[in-house]
Order: sequence, then C-alpha cells, then structure tokens
Amino acid sequence: MNFKKAITTVTIVLISGLIIYGLILVNQIFSSNTKFEEAEMYVYIPTDSDYESVKKIVAPYVDDIERFDAVAYKKKYPNNVKPGKFLFKKGMNSNELINALRINTEVKLSFNNQERLEDFAGRIGSEIEADSLSLLTVFKDATFLAENGFNEDNVLTMFIPNTYELYWNTTAVKFRDKMIKEYRNFWSDERIAKAKAQGLTPIEATILASIVHKESVKKDERPRIAGVYLNRLHRGILLQADPTVIFAVKKKSNDFKQVIKRVLNKDLQVASPYNTYYSAGLPPGPIAMPDISAIEAVLNPEKHNFIYFCASVTRFGYHDFAVTQAEHEQNAKKYYNWINSQGVKR
Repeated sequence: MNFKKAITTVTIVLISGLIIYGLILVNQIFSSNTKFEEAEMYVYIPTDSDYESVKKIVAPYVDDIERFDAVAYKKKYPNNVKPGKFLFKKGMNSNELINALRINTEVKLSFNNQERLEDFAGRIGSEIEADSLSLLTVFKDATFLAENGFNEDNVLTMFIPNTYELYWNTTAVKFRDKMIKEYRNFWSDERIAKAKAQGLTPIEATILASIVHKESVKKDERPRIAGVYLNRLHRGILLQADPTVIFAVKKKSNDFKQVIKRVLNKDLQVASPYNTYYSAGLPPGPIAMPDISAIEAVLNPEKHNFIYFCASVTRFGYHDFAVTQAEHEQNAKKYYNWINSQGVKR
C-alpha cells in the first residue's frame, strides 16, 4: 500500500513538473516579448553577423533576452543567421520574433535629380547596406565602364530614376548590375530609334534631357524646350543653356551646395566643357539625373521653329519662346527688369 502511494506521489510530482515546465515553455515561446512603443519597426542585421551580434542588435527592443535566447536555440536560429532588414511588430512573442528574423524585407528605393555621381552614391548608401565609397568604386570600375560603353563623365546616365525593390543587404556590385539591367530594359529598340532620329545616342539623349530637366519643372513644357535645343544642335548653334553654366561654376569651385539663382556675364566665360556658352555641342556628361519625363521629351520633342526662350514674368515656372533674336531680346529685357526688381543678385 505504501508502495502504491509512493508511486502515485511520484507520478503526481512528475506530471506537475511537466505541467509547470510546459507552462514555462509556453511562456517563453508565446507570451509577448517586445519593449518598443511603435506599432512596428525594422531591425537591420549586417552581412556576416553571428548570433551574438544579432542579440546585441535586438536587445534594445526585446523585453526578456533570455526568453528570446531560449527560443532561438530551440528553433536552431543561431546556426542560420541571415542578414537583411526585418520587421518587428509590437506584442510579438519570442517565436514570432525569430520567425521575423528569417523574412528579409525588401527596400523600396526611389531616386531622381542627383547632380553628381558622388551625390547619387551617397543617396543609395543611405538606403542599403553598401556604403557610398563601395558604390562609387564599382560605378567607376574601368572594366565595367568599358564593357558597357560609359566613362566616368557620363556613367550617371545609366541610372533611370524610378522606384525599385531590392534587399537592404544588396551589395554594391549587385546594385550596379541591377541598374545596368534596368538601363537596358528602358532603352528599348523603340527608344533607341527615337534617339537616333534626333541624331543622338541614348547617352547623348540623357545628357540633353538633364539640361531640359533643369530648365523647367513643368513637364508639359519640356517637349517644347527639348525642341529648342535640338533645333540649335541641328543648326550648329551653341546651346547656351544657363543650367550648364551653373553646373560649370559649381564644378570649378567644387561647391555643389551653393545656390545660384542668377547667371552673371562673368559666368558665361567659365572655361569648361560643361559651359554651353563656352563649348559647342553637348556637355561630356549630364548636369543632373533627368527624370523619365525629360528623357521622353527629348525623344518626342515638339516640332517648331523656336531658337530662343526666356523665363516668363507672367506665367511663372513657364517660358516665353521666340524665333528671332529680336523677339528674344524683348522677352529677356522683361525678365531682367523683373529679376532686378526682386533684388536677386546671385
């Protein structure tokens, strides 16, 4: 009888122990284990991180790191750490946190209107793991440039402004290779034929588009402006585009942060292949990254006889166009009188 009681007691103790262990296990796995106030947030795990590095990264957002640690080992996560961008939601339990660290979230990356390759590398480096220096190095790689028909002056034309989805831990090389693929997709046979009809290569069309882009924010006016510059190119007339002068001045001083609202006569004399008052034809590279509407404006220009245009003082943001120099001088006089009245000196 005493033996049976002993067996019963031991059995009850074991069952109770299993129940308690089960409750502890359930608590470890399924109870909330976050300590941030936001509804959701992202954590970034760098390439080549080990599990100890991951714990340091997630520790500020996890309420009980020991519970997290216990579940991580049960799910064999320490041997399968993945780099990337991962979504944590408020109230997630340890099991859900570990599962979240296995789902790499894509980054939606948008870019446009970058003036220089260096600016662009900095922009991308702020969004993905690859830093600006590594990006700039692969963009300027001599073998890559030669194989794809670019040089350091015009390689910015390779990047088509848009929104792209890619992983945060994308390497510099993989990003560059994705961009050249997108460039080839963009420059379809139809677009190449349209550029050729204007006497331009895709690179030249993009360089001209960068000037059109800088001349006007009004997308509906860009085909007319493109038509003016194409008329000038086809007639062998200097482009005389003020945005190229501004770029040349900034490049000469190596100060691209300065704001220039007015081009001075002395600026027109800056000896630079980017200054289209000084040098004939197109600049050797873009003066900014044009958006797609500016490229399309060059490929589909308005057909007209205008040779000149000047900022309008009655339709702000737009321009007044002219066929003759006399007409243009009248328009320019109105603009100079207006800008003087505004006190704009530079």
